[in-house]
Amino acid sequence: MPWKERDTMSLRREFVVFASDEGANRRELCRRYGISPTTGYKWLRRYGEMGEIGLREQSRRPLNSPMRTPGWLEARVLEIRDEKAWGGRKIRWQLQKDGIHRPPSQSTITEILHRHGRIVLDESIRRRPLRRFEAKAPNALLQMDFKGHFQAGRRRCHPLTVLDDHSRFSLALEACSDETRATVQDCLTSVFRRYGLPDRMLMDNGSPWGSREHVSGLAVWLMRLGIRVIHARPAHPQTLGKDERFHRTLKHEVLRRQSLTSLPECQCHFDRWRSVYNFERPHESLEMEVPASRYRPSTRPFPENLPPIDYSEGLTVRRVHGNGEIWFHDRVFKISKGLRDLHVGIKPTGKDGVFKVYFCHQLVREIDLTDHPKFKS
Repeated sequence: MPWKERDTMSLRREFVVFASDEGANRRELCRRYGISPTTGYKWLRRYGEMGEIGLREQSRRPLNSPMRTPGWLEARVLEIRDEKAWGGRKIRWQLQKDGIHRPPSQSTITEILHRHGRIVLDESIRRRPLRRFEAKAPNALLQMDFKGHFQAGRRRCHPLTVLDDHSRFSLALEACSDETRATVQDCLTSVFRRYGLPDRMLMDNGSPWGSREHVSGLAVWLMRLGIRVIHARPAHPQTLGKDERFHRTLKHEVLRRQSLTSLPECQCHFDRWRSVYNFERPHESLEMEVPASRYRPSTRPFPENLPPIDYSEGLTVRRVHGNGEIWFHDRVFKISKGLRDLHVGIKPTGKDGVFKVYFCHQLVREIDLTDHPKFKS
C-alpha cells in the first residue's frame, strides 16, 4: 500500500537507512514498506546524492554557517531546547552535529537554559542511571505497553508504544482510542509487516496482555506467530524499564508541551517525534548514538496466514475444553480459558508425575499428577 501522508518523511528515512545497510534485501524492504522497487531506488539515489535533504519534496534552509557569534550560539541553544526539550549534553551533541566545532560546554549550555528560564534547578538534579539487562541483538526482545491515557478533545488518547530492547528503536507510537485486543493486534500487524517478527515480546499483566496464569487471546495470536510471550512480574514496573523511560521522554518532550485536541492531531505529533527520537535524538545509554544506528528489521517475515499448530513426536496432545481444562491420566487440570478449543502438547519432565504443557513452542503450565486425584466416575 502507498505511504500514509502523515508519516511519509519518517518512512522514507527509515527505508533508506535500512536499505543502505550492507547485505540488505532491498526488494523485500520495498515490499514491507509498501512501495515499488522503482520508488525505493529513487529515494536511495536521492539520499546518496543529497543526504536527508533529498528525501523531502522541497529543499530546506541550511542549518548553520561555518562561523557564528556567541549570541547566535545562545539563540541556537534555546531553539533546540524549545524544539526538542533536550538537556545540555544532548544540545551540545546537536551543535556538534550541526557543524559547530567548538560548541559551549555542557555546563555552559545548562547555564544558558537556566538564565532564560527554560529549566529550573530541580530539573537539573538527575538520578544516576541503573544498569539494566539489554537484549543482545535487534528484534531479540520487544517491550510493549500503553502509556497512561489522557484527554484529547472529546475523546481519550491511549498511546501504544512498542520498543526494541537492544537499540531503543521505537517501532510503534500509536494514538489509540481504546486498549482492546483488536486495537493492539491491528497495530502489531502493521509493525510486523514492516519490521518483521521478533523473537520475544515483553508486556505487562491484565487486559489485553493476559498474565502468566491467564493466556490472553492476544498472547495466543503472538504464540501462533512463533513469538515467545513474556509477562512482567506484578507490581514491578521496572521490568519494562526501557518502555517506561520512553513514556517519560514522550511526556516531557511532547505531551507536556502540546495541547492536543483530537486523535489525528495526537498521531501527527507522535509521528513527527518518533522520527526525531529514532534518527536524531542521541541516547545516553547508546553512547550518544541514535536508536536507528543499532536497529535493523527482522529477517523473519510476517505470515499473512497463521501457521498450523503442530507438535513433535513424543508429546501427548490434548484439546482444551471451554472451561480451560484438559483431561490427562484420568485427571482434570486447569490450563487457561484463553486456550479453549485449541490443542496443547504435554511432555514429561523426568521428575516422576510432573509434566510440562506447551502451546505451540511456549511452556504455559507445569502439572503434577500427585497433586490431583483421579476423577471418579
